[in-house]
Amino acid sequence: MSENAAPGLISELKLAVPWGHIAAKAWGSLQGPPVLCLHGWLDNASSFDRLIPLLPQDFYYVAMDFGGHGLSSHYSPGVPYYLQTFVSEIRRVVAALKWNRFSILGHSFGGVVGGMFFCTFPEMVDKLILLDTPLFLLESDEMENLLTYKRRAIEHVLQVEASQEPSHVFSLKQLLQRLLKSNSHLSEECGELLLQRGTTKVATGREQH
Repeated sequence: MSENAAPGLISELKLAVPWGHIAAKAWGSLQGPPVLCLHGWLDNASSFDRLIPLLPQDFYYVAMDFGGHGLSSHYSPGVPYYLQTFVSEIRRVVAALKWNRFSILGHSFGGVVGGMFFCTFPEMVDKLILLDTPLFLLESDEMENLLTYKRRAIEHVLQVEASQEPSHVFSLKQLLQRLLKSNSHLSEECGELLLQRGTTKVATGREQH
């Protein structure tokens, strides 16, 4: 630990995500109730360096850097930083930490993200603590349907990623047969055109994108 480390800091974390990693820092007791700390827009996890040492140390505090902030990986060029994407990041982080229920301490924009996570996954949040967070309003009927959709979308993406199998290599002829079998309306010529752009040539054959 460097001499500039935050007081009481017990570890720096690096959690794998599909575009790289999410960085985080942890304080307190590993056995204590978990608290996820969310920083404001264009800030980072160090926003909590001076606050957390003043809080009860029998909790386990983890302050994450949102994607593109602090030490976390940036998204790929051209991929926007949406509120919903940050909500998904929280779901990924708590899955990596194996937290089923936890509290959220959110500052400013982090409070908005935390609030949206709470609305989407209320059964996972014990307490929601907001610091200097703008007011956000939710209308019950339409918002309930929207949150259900968002929740299912997040969970579906995580399930697909978890079940992905290693890439398979086929000959161009094998790929064409598979493509035509599942798309009976395609001609062989159209299938070949699709495969030229939808596969990558490797030493032992072609991989489908």
